[in-house]
Amino acid sequence: MNAASKAFLNTLVQALQNNRGLAHKRDIDAVVTALDIANAENKIPVGDDCAAIPDGDGFLLFAIEGFINEFVTKDPWFAGWCGVMVNVSDIYAMGGRPVAVVDAIWDRDDMAMRPVLEGLAAASRAYNVPIVGGHSNARSEHAQLAVSIIGRAHKLLTSFDAKPCDILVAAIDLRAAYREPYSHWNATTDVDPARLRGDLELLPKLAESGLCAAAKDISQAGILGTAMMLLECSGIGAVIDIESIPRPVEVDAERWLLSTFPSFGFLLAVSPKNLQAVLALFDTREISCAPIGRCDDSRELFLRYDGQQQKAWDFREQAVIGCGAGAARNVTTNAT
Repeated sequence: MNAASKAFLNTLVQALQNNRGLAHKRDIDAVVTALDIANAENKIPVGDDCAAIPDGDGFLLFAIEGFINEFVTKDPWFAGWCGVMVNVSDIYAMGGRPVAVVDAIWDRDDMAMRPVLEGLAAASRAYNVPIVGGHSNARSEHAQLAVSIIGRAHKLLTSFDAKPCDILVAAIDLRAAYREPYSHWNATTDVDPARLRGDLELLPKLAESGLCAAAKDISQAGILGTAMMLLECSGIGAVIDIESIPRPVEVDAERWLLSTFPSFGFLLAVSPKNLQAVLALFDTREISCAPIGRCDDSRELFLRYDGQQQKAWDFREQAVIGCGAGAARNVTTNAT
C-alpha cells in the first residue's frame, strides 16, 4: 500500500468534510427545514439550481444569486459580471435558456456602484440576456449585490434524476486561469461571446436529445461538494475516481476539487449507453469532459485514488442540503 497515496486520500476526505464552501451549502438544510419545503407536494422538487414550474409545453425557471460583501467591494466589476454569469449557468444547468435578469444593488454612492453596473452590463451583452429592471440604493454603508434570472426549458436536467449505474461525467473548460485571490476559474471575460453562448447551448441540447436527464452546475462547494448535492438529491451514492477528474496540471489538487468555481463547469449523470455521444458533444467545443465515477444505490460517497478507496460521506446519516427523498436532517428548526 502506497503510504503517500493513502495520506493524500485521508487528507482530502478530512478537508472535504471541513470544507468552508460545503459548509455554506449545508446551511441550506436549516432554511428548507424552517420553510417546510423539502418534502412539500411540489411537482418539481426544491433544491435544484433553479426553481422549475411547469408552464405550457415546458418549464419556467427561476434562480437568484447573492454575493459576499467582501467580493463585491474588492472586485466590483467582476462581481457584476458574475451576477449575470452564474445565473445564466444555473439556467443552462437545468436544460434551459435564459430570458432576462433583474438586479438589486447597494453602495455608498453612484460612483462606488458604477464598476458593478459596468460588469453587469458587459455580461448582459456577452450572454445576450437583457437586464430588465431591479432595485438600487446609493446611500448604503456596505456594497451588496443580488441578481435574479428567469428562463425557459423544453425538457429539464435536474439534480433528482441520477440513477444507480449512471456514469458521473465532469465537463469543465480548462482554457482559463484563476482570478486571484479567489478560486474563480475564469474562462469567460476574455472569450468571444459567441463561443460562450455556443458552449452553454450544449446543455439544453443534451436535455432535448434525451442524452442526459441529470446535471448540476459546479458551484463554490467545488467539484466534490457539487457531486454530493447531486447524489443526495437523487438518493444515491457513488465512487469517484480522483485521477479521472479533468484538472490543469499546474493547479493544486485540493484547491481544484474542493473550492474551485469554474465559469464553465458541469457535472452530469449519464446512462452508459449515452456516454460516448455525450463525450463527443463536448469534444466538438474543445471542452474537457471525462467520466469520473459511477453511481450506485449505496447512498454513500467513496473517493478512489491510486487504487485505494475511502468513504467520504454517508448521506443516510448526514445531510448536505437536506433535499431529496429520505434526506437526512442536520437541524430540528420548526417553521413559525
